[in-house]
Amino acid sequence: MFLLPALAVFVGFFYYPLYRLVDMAMHRENRFGRGDPPYVGTTQIIDTLTGSDFVEGVTHSALYMVYTVPLGLVLGVLLAVAANRKLKGIRAFQTVFSSTVATSVAVASVIFFTLVNPEVGYFKDVTWLSLANPDTALFSVSLSSVWQNLGLTFIIVLASLQAVPVEMEEAAALDGYGPLRHFWRITVPLISPALLFLAVVLVVHALQAYAQIELLTNGGPGTATETLLYKIADPQGIRSVGVKASMSLGLFVLTAAVAAVQYGLLSRRVHYGD
Repeated sequence: MFLLPALAVFVGFFYYPLYRLVDMAMHRENRFGRGDPPYVGTTQIIDTLTGSDFVEGVTHSALYMVYTVPLGLVLGVLLAVAANRKLKGIRAFQTVFSSTVATSVAVASVIFFTLVNPEVGYFKDVTWLSLANPDTALFSVSLSSVWQNLGLTFIIVLASLQAVPVEMEEAAALDGYGPLRHFWRITVPLISPALLFLAVVLVVHALQAYAQIELLTNGGPGTATETLLYKIADPQGIRSVGVKASMSLGLFVLTAAVAAVQYGLLSRRVHYGD
């Protein structure tokens, strides 16, 4: 009885939508718009997940993840370490570093668009978003995501750093640990649970990137920035409902698999202290 409210939420907002998604993926859209969509089983799902369109979307999503997750983690940790000091006025810097947590994806994208747009931006010499540079377009969009997620990374890492026992730091100083050795041997193991959490969250955010791509490049130049979720959203309306449902199932399985592998690999190096 106690579990019924939670089960109702899961059934209404997860299990039933997932069932409907599978059902739509197993029916091919009626081209003539009459009658019920014909049932095709798993044929449409297999054809979609093995097609070049899906593979291209997965490739772009993977590149986006590679561009955003490592850089976002490193910058967040560096800023948190720099701000974790008892200095006069450090609160002001902490506020500035964490301010992007209150910034939406749309606002971050518009700010970045205003700065580097090759036609109307302040830095017109930067041609990352130019139609002539499809190789740099995805990387340029990822920079806006790194900046937008930096506040979240900073806050979580800073909170973890402030929870490190003072006795551990004093013992390391007495043992003659230098700054780098202290960071790798003491700080990183103690904040590793927070780093694992951030790694999983940032990967999920990267695989679900859509709004920034829609605002900055509209999927272009060509299809250079069409991530898997962008293809599923399909603003141009060139894919059928069944194909988009099949892609959604592929994204669901991909996200779950990446998170599971990531957790399995990183959790071995996570230190949960008392």
